[in-house]
Amino acid sequence: MAEARGRDAWAHTSVLCALIANVNRDPKKGRPFKPADFDPHSLGGRGDVIEITQENVGLLREAFGRSGPQTGRSL
Repeated sequence: MAEARGRDAWAHTSVLCALIANVNRDPKKGRPFKPADFDPHSLGGRGDVIEITQENVGLLREAFGRSGPQTGRSL
């Protein structure tokens, strides 16, 4: 039941994300966004997702110029 609620929430959120992205995009540069582009549960998503693991979190920290999390939590 919790998973269904999460999927439903992402369905609503992804529609809003697609709307905002389409309002702000340049129509001459690429295709319109679809809600599936923003929904992690959608099978029609782009598929260019990077999973953050302990092995690659160091690369992200390097890329964003931080040596560690500022919130006190570790990744």
